[in-house]
Amino acid sequence: MTRILSIGLAFFALFSISAQDLYKPRDVTSAFKKETRSKNGMPGEKYWQNYGRYNITITALPPSRTITGEETITYLNNSPDSLSYLIIKLFLNIHKPGAPRNTAATLDYLTSGMHIDAVSINGENIEWKNEAWVFTNKFLRLPKSLAPKDSLNISMKWHYEISLESNREGMIDSTSYFLAYFYPRIAVYDDVSGWDNMEFKDSHDFYSDFNDYSVTINVPKNYVVWGTGTLQQPEKLLQPTVLTRYNNSFTSDEIIHVVTAEDLAVEKVTTQNEINSWQFKATNIPDMAFGLSNHYVWDASSVVVDDKTERRASVQAAYLESSSDFKKMTGYSVQALDWLSHNWPGIPYPYEKTTVFQGFGMMEYPMMANDPSFEDTTFSQFVAGHEIAHSYMPFYLGINEIRYGFMDEGWATTFELLINTANFGAEYAEELYKKFRVSEWINFPSSEADLPIITPGDALSGVALSNNQYGKASLGYLAMKDLLGDELFKKCLHEYMARWNGKHPIPWDFFYSFNDVSERDLNWFWNNWFFTTNYIDLSIERVEQSKSSAQLIISNIGGMAAPVTVEVTFSDGTSESFHQTPAIWQQNQKQAMVEIKTKKKITAVNLNGGIWMDADETNNQWNLLK
Repeated sequence: MTRILSIGLAFFALFSISAQDLYKPRDVTSAFKKETRSKNGMPGEKYWQNYGRYNITITALPPSRTITGEETITYLNNSPDSLSYLIIKLFLNIHKPGAPRNTAATLDYLTSGMHIDAVSINGENIEWKNEAWVFTNKFLRLPKSLAPKDSLNISMKWHYEISLESNREGMIDSTSYFLAYFYPRIAVYDDVSGWDNMEFKDSHDFYSDFNDYSVTINVPKNYVVWGTGTLQQPEKLLQPTVLTRYNNSFTSDEIIHVVTAEDLAVEKVTTQNEINSWQFKATNIPDMAFGLSNHYVWDASSVVVDDKTERRASVQAAYLESSSDFKKMTGYSVQALDWLSHNWPGIPYPYEKTTVFQGFGMMEYPMMANDPSFEDTTFSQFVAGHEIAHSYMPFYLGINEIRYGFMDEGWATTFELLINTANFGAEYAEELYKKFRVSEWINFPSSEADLPIITPGDALSGVALSNNQYGKASLGYLAMKDLLGDELFKKCLHEYMARWNGKHPIPWDFFYSFNDVSERDLNWFWNNWFFTTNYIDLSIERVEQSKSSAQLIISNIGGMAAPVTVEVTFSDGTSESFHQTPAIWQQNQKQAMVEIKTKKKITAVNLNGGIWMDADETNNQWNLLK
């Protein structure tokens, strides 16, 4: 099946190249015909998306592992279709025995899943069966179809047992929990695929609508809750000294120790009610996540992310006092928000805060990251920067990460390289990038590794999925940056993000936006990088010299339109480098001629791809025969 898919997509890619347009599957073609998408990369005149208002209350009483919750959702159908049913996402059913997964599960990871205790729609009680064979998708028939431009109210009560083994969510220790995907939610219904009915298999990510949230978390006294959104009425939750530090942190450039180990030891942190209700609110956001603990220390600071308005964002970290790298985490995160806001992507951080919570997930959430502690503090900073970069994709832009994960992981990986270059220097940053993002694709060839990036992510797993989402896509974005130059590339990126902020872009929206803003037909490049089975393998065919110039003939064995630096050594012992952008492959993607104006005799030539690693470096050198 994989081979058939590979051959089929390669055929479509070759057809598209000859036609100088981009292959579009039938559902995508239909969206363009319905004018919800447009060939200039903007949302179409008839673009729409649905929306919900979530009012959620959950209760967590460690060391009890039982989490209870109730919610009311107001769901607006902005589509032109009448909806006879909803799909409810129950992501925590990934813990159920028998749930389809792409990774193994230990006994400590398994639970009985999420149990729905009551459901009503517009005040009418609805029968709900917790079937053993229902996992992360539940079809819910409506008593009456939901008409276009109409809304409904759905109320639900549920409970689940938090897993002993933590991954993206779960127990960190007996009194520290990370709560994510903790509530039933209505799946995305969009203009391309209709209902998102893809099962969550614990290797892919998510796809969510932009909603408004009010979430209340009931926890015992002495427990602090950190999470997405703005904390409401902190004066009712925090004791005076802690409250003062907390409030001061929102305007401080210094790191403030909001809660110390000493505060925890004498229970001088929270109001001493038996139960404290922590409420967080956020608008126009795709998800919420929370961490809680009775023994994590708490640091906070802030940073100006928008110079025009002087708007600050809060930066926080919650962690074990013994974790030395997390003592620096607030500073790392301040630097990340500052750099991302002012450099790449160069758009002010769009939210009021970010929090890095010590856990195990290496996972991003709106305004939150769940990261492990590492002995290597440089690697801690590397991981935090990557997760915070996700604030833009998939949260500022509502990416379908399941199907098009390269549209968010590829960008986070790109920003990761750029920020690491600023932090640690190009040599170290590029070595990290090649080791973690590129080498698996280039050094371990396989039919799976070369599947086109555009291949739907839900059809992939393992090395094919990771290569396409991270390194290959990132190299493609960076190759386009090299082709256009920083100024034009940033102009295109900013306009694409402005057009699709708060919406659901698909790859063709991105490709066509860049074509439109750059005023260039870049389809040859998009086809080459994203729609073919190409890989990177260049070779020097020959070098022809005359009295005033030299012509270097380079073959593109792998077919990928990658940049390359030609390093030339002359007979007088001097050397010079000539960088070639992907433009050399626009007319002929199999062979290019590079002309060097020189009267010196060339004795050696080397092709240096840098981060665009070459699959076979043995043919990257040429030496003059003596």
